[in-house]
Amino acid sequence: MESDGKFFASLSKVHDSFPLRKKLKVWERDSGALHSVSEPKSFMGSVVDWTQSGAKIAVVYDQKEKKQCPSVVLFEKNGLERSSFSINEGIDATLEFLNFNCNSDLLAAVVRGETFDTLKIWHFSNNHWYLKQAIRYSKEDGIKFMWDPTRPLKLICWTLGGRIITHKFVWVTAVMDNSMAFVIDGSKILVTPFSLSLMPPPLFFFDLEFRCAVRDMAFCSKISQNQLAASLSDGSLCIVELPLIDQWDELEGQTFKVEALYPGRDYGSLLHLAWLNSHVLLSVSHFGFAHSNCSKRTSLDGDVRPGYYLQELEIRCSEDRIPAPNPLTKYSAFLQFDGGKVFEYMSKLALNKAVGLQRCDDMFFLSSCPWMNIVPVRAYAQEKPLVFGLDDNGRLQVGGRILCNNCNSFSFYSNSGDGMMTHLVIATKQDLLFIVDMGDILHGSLEQKLVLTSIVNALVQGRFRDALLMTVNNLSYITEFVCAMKHEDIMETLYKNYTSLPCIKGNKVIRQREPKSTNGDDKVYSVLLAIRKALEEQIEETPARELCILTTLAKSSPPALEEALRRIKVIREIELSTAADPRQASYPSSEESLKHLLWLSDSDAVFEAALGLYDLNLAAIVALNSQRDPKEFLPLLQELERMPTLLMQYKIDLKLQRNSKFLKHGEIILMPQNASRMQLPLICVAFVWKKALKAYRACGNWMGVLTVAGLINLGKDDLLQLARELSEELQALGKPGDAAKILLEYCGDVDNAISLLVDARNWEEALRIAFLHRREDLVLVVKNASLECSSMLNGEYNEGVEKVGKYLTRYLAVRQRRLLLAAALKSDEQPSHLDDETASQASSNVSGMSAYTTGTRKGSSASTSFSTSTKGRGRQRNRGKIRAGSPDEEMALVEHLKGMSLTEGAKSELKTLLISLVMLREEDTARKLQRTAEKFQLSQMAAVKLAEDSMTTDKIDEHTFTLDRYVQNIRKEVQNSDAFSWQSKILA
Repeated sequence: MESDGKFFASLSKVHDSFPLRKKLKVWERDSGALHSVSEPKSFMGSVVDWTQSGAKIAVVYDQKEKKQCPSVVLFEKNGLERSSFSINEGIDATLEFLNFNCNSDLLAAVVRGETFDTLKIWHFSNNHWYLKQAIRYSKEDGIKFMWDPTRPLKLICWTLGGRIITHKFVWVTAVMDNSMAFVIDGSKILVTPFSLSLMPPPLFFFDLEFRCAVRDMAFCSKISQNQLAASLSDGSLCIVELPLIDQWDELEGQTFKVEALYPGRDYGSLLHLAWLNSHVLLSVSHFGFAHSNCSKRTSLDGDVRPGYYLQELEIRCSEDRIPAPNPLTKYSAFLQFDGGKVFEYMSKLALNKAVGLQRCDDMFFLSSCPWMNIVPVRAYAQEKPLVFGLDDNGRLQVGGRILCNNCNSFSFYSNSGDGMMTHLVIATKQDLLFIVDMGDILHGSLEQKLVLTSIVNALVQGRFRDALLMTVNNLSYITEFVCAMKHEDIMETLYKNYTSLPCIKGNKVIRQREPKSTNGDDKVYSVLLAIRKALEEQIEETPARELCILTTLAKSSPPALEEALRRIKVIREIELSTAADPRQASYPSSEESLKHLLWLSDSDAVFEAALGLYDLNLAAIVALNSQRDPKEFLPLLQELERMPTLLMQYKIDLKLQRNSKFLKHGEIILMPQNASRMQLPLICVAFVWKKALKAYRACGNWMGVLTVAGLINLGKDDLLQLARELSEELQALGKPGDAAKILLEYCGDVDNAISLLVDARNWEEALRIAFLHRREDLVLVVKNASLECSSMLNGEYNEGVEKVGKYLTRYLAVRQRRLLLAAALKSDEQPSHLDDETASQASSNVSGMSAYTTGTRKGSSASTSFSTSTKGRGRQRNRGKIRAGSPDEEMALVEHLKGMSLTEGAKSELKTLLISLVMLREEDTARKLQRTAEKFQLSQMAAVKLAEDSMTTDKIDEHTFTLDRYVQNIRKEVQNSDAFSWQSKILA
C-alpha cells in the first residue's frame, strides 16, 4: 500500500476462484471509509504505487487472456482509469516493484523475463510515456530497487548476492546544435529536424528502430555528414550515417530498422558515448558487472578485472569530417571523475602515439557535475579550451570557481568568424536569462572578491539594507537572493572559499547583536521584512519592485500569503476600474503577479489564503491559475456565495480552523441587532441545523442538533417544528427508534411514538411507554403488532429452512459434477466420455432449480430483509445473482448460504419480541417462534459447515454429507454459544 497523506490504495480479489480479477480500492486514511473502487480487472500481483501528489495510482494489467504483454495503467483516485501503456515485453513477462520517484516524473519497474530481468524507467511528457532506460540483470541477481527519497534522479539497486548499485541519471537535451532533435523511446530514436518541420512531441519526422532498448547515443554533424552512434541494452553498438539535410524530405513518416555493428558479447554496456572523429568512438565500459551484459561471454583478456574501463572503438566509415569533443585537439577528450576531477584522454591515434590520461589541475570542479561542456575561447591572444560544469545543486562552475548558484541550464554563443566562443548564456531557476561575456569570466575573479568584501564591511557595521540595495542595483538579483535564502550561515558555507568574516576571529560585533532566543525562522522573517521596507522606501514603484516584494512575502517564515494576495487584489481593482489610473503602469498585471506567487508557494496554501480574505472571486481565480479541477472548488464557492456574509465568513473560518475568528463571527451572528435586521436567528438555526444534520447523517448524532437548538434559545414553536422535521428525517433514514424518542421527549406525541417503536421492532420499549401513560389501547396496539410480526417471522423462517435445503442440494449436485469432470480429465479421458447432458439433467432434477426462484409465498421477498421497515437487519443481503451453469456457480452458492445467516440486529429484535410476547401472556406463540427460528439457524449453520467440508474432499459420500446429520452435530457444538444468546430459557 502507498499513501498520499489523505488516502491509501489497495488491491483486493473479487473472488478466490479468480485470483487475477481484482479491484483497486481507495480508502480515506483518517476515517477508514471507502472512497472509491474500480471495475474488476486482471491486475498483476499486488503492484500499486501513488504519485507524490496523489493524483495518479499506477497498477499493472495482466493481459495473458488477450495474448498481450502486461501494461501499466494509471488510475485517478476516484477509481477511473486515466491512461495506460505497454511494457513491450513477452506475454509471460511479469512486472514487479513499480515505483515513482520523489518528483513523480519518472516511473521505474522490474520486468522479470525468461532469460534476464530488466530495470525499466519511463518518463511522462506530452501525454506519452517514453521508455528512457532499460538496464538488464541476470536472473540470479533477483534485482530490486528504490528511489532516493530526496534526489529524483538517483536510483539505488541491490542484488541477492549483496551488491549495491547506484544509478545517477541526468537529463540531456534532445536538441543538437544544428536544430536536430533526437528523443529516445525504448527501442526507437525519434528524429525531427526543426529546420524542416516544427512537429510538437510526441510527433516526430521519422524514427530509427533498433532490436532492443537504447541506453545511450552520440551524434555528430558537419556540413556534409551526420553520424549517430547508439548503445543498446544488450551491450551491442549501432552506427547510423544519415544523409544530408536537404535530402530528408523523402524520409518523413518512415521507420528505418538498424542492425547492430557490434553484437555486444565482447563489450560491456557502452555508456557516455563520445566521438573523437568519424573513425574513433570513445565510451565507458562496465566489465564484470552483472548488469553490463546478461549473456554468457568471455572477457577480452583473462587478466581484466571487474570495473569501469575507457573503451576506444575504431570504426571504418567515410572520411574524417566530424569535430572532436576537444575542439582544439582532434584525438583527445576530457573526462570527469566522481568528485569533480578532470582528466584529458589522449587517443592512441594521436601524433605522439601516447595512450593514457593526463590530469588537468586548472580545469577541476568543486563537486561532481553531471552536465559538462567544453568550448574553445581566446585568452591573452591564445586559444584554449574551457570546461564548464553544472552540478545537481544548480552551481555552474569553471576552473574551480562558481559562476552562478542557481543555474538551470547553460549554452554558448559565438559572434566571431573563427569559431571561438564569445558569450555564455545562463538560464536560472527563476526563469531569468543572463548573457555573460567570456572576457568577464576569464578576468572577473578580482571584481567578485571586491564586491563581496564591500558587502561584508556593510554587514559588520550593521547596515543590512545598504549592504543589499546599495551594492545590488538590479531587482532581479534581490529576487534571486530572496529565493536562495536558507536557514544557515552562508559565510560558513557558500562563501567560505572566497572571503573571511572579520567578526568571527576576535571581533564579536555581530555575535553581540544577535539575541540569544533568535532562531532560523526569526532571522529569515527579519531579513525579509527589512528588505521589503527598504524596497518600499528607497525604490520607485515598478513592476519589478512589486514582484520582488511579493517574493519576500512568499518566502517569509511563515509565508505572508494573505498580505501578498491583498496587494494582488489592489492591482486587480485598478485593472477593473473604469477610470484611468496612473498607478497601473507601476504594477505588473494581476495575472502575472498571481502566477508569480503560485510559482513561489504551495497552490493549496494560496487558495486557503484567498478564502481567508473572504474574496470568493479571488479564490476562484487562484484555483483556475493553479490548474485545479473545477469539480473540486466550484461547489464549495457556489455554496459560500449563496450564504449571507456573516455565515459565509463563519463557514470559511470553520473550514480553515481559525478558531478565534469563527467564534467571533458566531457571537456577531447571535447579537440581537443582527437578529432584528437580518432575521439571523432563523438563518443561524438553519445553518447550524444543516451543519448538525450533516454530522448526524455521518455519525448518527441527532442529539447534537437539538443541543445546539437549546444553546441558541430557539423558540418553543420553532423547536417543536425542528423536532418533527428531525423525526421525519430519521424515519426516512431507517431509524424509527430515534424518531420515536424525539416525538416522546420534544413533541409529547405518544401515539406516533408507539407506532414508530413498533416499526423499529423495539417491543419492550413500546410496552414500557404504553404502560407509563396507562394507555390500554396502546398496549393492545403493541400486542396485535407483535402477534402479527411473530406470524410473519414463522413463515419466513420456515421458507428459509426450505431454501437452505434447496441451495445445499444444488451445491452438492454442482460439486459432484465438477469432481466427475476433474476425474475424467485426470485419467486422460476425453470430457465427452461423460454424458454432460445427463449429468446436467440429473443435477437439475436433484435441485429442482427452484433454489433460484422466489417461491410461491407472498412473503418470500424477505429472503433479503424481513420487511421494508427492518432496513436489512434480518438475514444478510444476497451477494449477487447466481447463474445456473456458470463457472462460478459453486462458489456463489456457498456465499449465498453464508449470507442467509441471522444478523446481530435480527437476533436482538427476535429476543425483545420473545420477551414482549411472554409479558403479554402469549407464551405459546413465543415458544413456537423460538423453535422455528432455532430450526432455521441450525439449518443454515449446518449447511455452511457441510459445504465447507465438502470443498476439501475429492469424493462426496451421500451418507456422510447429509443436512440432518450436520444439524445434529451443530446443535451439540453451538447450542450454548453466543450465536443462540437470543433464546429465552423459560421457553426451552
